[in-house]
Amino acid sequence: MIIERVGRVVRGLGGLYVTRVEVDGETERYTTRAKGVLKRDEERVQIGDEVKITLDTDIPDSAVISEILPRRSSLIRPPIANLDYLFIVIAAKRPAPVLETVDKLAAIAVHNKIKPVCVITKADLDLSRAEEISEIYTLAGIPVFITSSADGRGIDALAAYVRERVTDGASAAFAGASGVGKSTLMNSLFPSLSLATAEISQKIERGRHTTRHVELFDITEGSDTGFLADTPGFSLVDFERFDFFSLSDLPATFPELLCYSGECRYADCTHVGEGKDECAVARAASEGKISPSRLESYRSIWRVLKAKKPYEDK
Repeated sequence: MIIERVGRVVRGLGGLYVTRVEVDGETERYTTRAKGVLKRDEERVQIGDEVKITLDTDIPDSAVISEILPRRSSLIRPPIANLDYLFIVIAAKRPAPVLETVDKLAAIAVHNKIKPVCVITKADLDLSRAEEISEIYTLAGIPVFITSSADGRGIDALAAYVRERVTDGASAAFAGASGVGKSTLMNSLFPSLSLATAEISQKIERGRHTTRHVELFDITEGSDTGFLADTPGFSLVDFERFDFFSLSDLPATFPELLCYSGECRYADCTHVGEGKDECAVARAASEGKISPSRLESYRSIWRVLKAKKPYEDK
């Protein structure tokens, strides 16, 4: 008998996808293949996709993804669809924090209408630096959690935030540079996930890539569960290579800067080369109303996007 189900793709490897389906209150998982047209780059199935699958109950392993339902969002890196929250993980120390990576990820999230949340790990190694980073993103209007898997600091508060918001089919991903402790953090939050972890290389201060693919995990049992994604670690969000968004989209991805831009002397102010006497954004940064590091990240992204051909014209 041919039947059709609606589910969510939770894992993909080697051309096969595990699709999670709720049937009469019970969770079932099918190993599925994508229909030919859904293998093309521009229409390729992504982890997190809500899909229709067709299967023949008389034939084992016959499930095929026949349709991708409309996406709420779609990220390039990490490659995942339908995210509601992006937890951007940065270590207070080891590896040294790179704020521009956080800012790039936050900008990508905002552009895709995904809520960015900053999670600072390893606070036990450098609490003062963790608090400095927290001030930057609190000022930017981004929720911040200071945590330590070593002493348990902040874990309960973050777990409560996740359980309250990532529910009823909502999904969240943890992303950040290799070695910042994403998998260790997720294990601390939800021990049942049992994600692989690895020690930091003392010599090069980089983590070995313990996550090889994107995978969604149920937070709880049942149809009202939310989903957490573990994603491959990366240390660079490359705006030169990938078209995350265009130059005209950039201002809206830094909301705390955008609210001052209407006060600039010139309507076409870029907030890049202008001084604080002409640029209200630069003036706000000099007065501590917005973080200078956030403005520098904005300017860095602006220069890259300005130098490349807009992707909508390619």
